[in-house]
Amino acid sequence: MRSAPALPVIPTEVEAAFAAFPEPVRAQLREVRRLIFATAAEIGGVDPLTETLKWGEPAYLTETTHSGSTIRLGLSKSPEGMGAVLFNCRTNLVETFRTQFPEAFVFQGNRAILLDPSVPLPTEQLSMCLAMALTYHRLA
Repeated sequence: MRSAPALPVIPTEVEAAFAAFPEPVRAQLREVRRLIFATAAEIGGVDPLTETLKWGEPAYLTETTHSGSTIRLGLSKSPEGMGAVLFNCRTNLVETFRTQFPEAFVFQGNRAILLDPSVPLPTEQLSMCLAMALTYHRLA
């Protein structure tokens, strides 16, 4: 069994954004962060990822390879108390996720997958969604 790759150190400004999330959303979004890096390492050809802030939220870009679309992590405004994995609304990513995983997630328009921190993270399905986002420009 292959061991998980070491996570990069979180940039200071991104760490501050994570610190601003309420618990348990913070813990769940940190797990999503881990899954983003693990997925990128597993599929290959998309890293190194750039970890930065976009609109004040942690964002993950395939800046070097340009293989994918930006993934951001944030809070849902409605319903409150849920984490959000946000995608570019000009892509068909969320529409594709909705078709492939209608029961696995709560969706917000064509923008986000919402995550209830009181429910275990559907890591297998979320990893597939992240892989599609990280390779979006390769597949488009």
